[in-house]
Amino acid sequence: MDKVVKILIVEDEMVIAANISLQLSELGYEVTGILPRGEEAIAHIQIDKPDIVLLDIRLKGEMDGIETAHEIQKIYNIPIIYLTANADDAHFNRAKETHPYAFISKPFKKLDLQRAIELTVDRISIENDSENGIGNGNDLTNNGSATDFILNDRIFVRHNEKMLKIDIKDIYYIEADRNYCRIFSQGREYLLVMTLKDIDEKLPQNHFLRIHRSYIINISQIDEVAGTHVVIAKKAIPMSKAMRTELLKRLQTI
Repeated sequence: MDKVVKILIVEDEMVIAANISLQLSELGYEVTGILPRGEEAIAHIQIDKPDIVLLDIRLKGEMDGIETAHEIQKIYNIPIIYLTANADDAHFNRAKETHPYAFISKPFKKLDLQRAIELTVDRISIENDSENGIGNGNDLTNNGSATDFILNDRIFVRHNEKMLKIDIKDIYYIEADRNYCRIFSQGREYLLVMTLKDIDEKLPQNHFLRIHRSYIINISQIDEVAGTHVVIAKKAIPMSKAMRTELLKRLQTI
């Protein structure tokens, strides 16, 4: 997606809705509207179609959020992100039938909202490329071609619809985030649509070491090595016992 992402908020608690709108605007997204009822949301979408709908599961009115999602999907293929507070199994199972892109549990932090939107935008881009018959050679979502963008001294990642270069030496560490991972570098954080295992196989081994099932570190950025963790940029990163021995061997050869 090479345009500003448009998001519709369907939430009957106006204080929460206003706060979400403010956070989305700060993150660079366009809020097309704030609506309290499903019926109003459907009418709004027919006039101003958003890219994503943030939808509270338990809406007041004739339709709850799940029924609203079903009605939207009869007409449009718009990604749904549910907002929920203490959803029981019955509501959760009903919601799953609409194949939402994410669930955000109330109360939530700005980072929770940011991550859900970023993952949804990435998924939209992947699906659009697939539908258009476009290969993923220009991003890191295709494991087969990712090596084209992980080079000896740099890595290219997609960020806000652009391909950005990160110098290998500037990377602090990489953290697993389910089927994704996050790259932490000097003052920046990037979401990578790739598992930690996949990126570990493609990174230059002389610079990086996977010291924990959830972390890969840049060896040259280590500030401190303790018994169960290392410290990089003031963050303590857990380390398995087996990998501590390997790390010490690697440090002796630097």
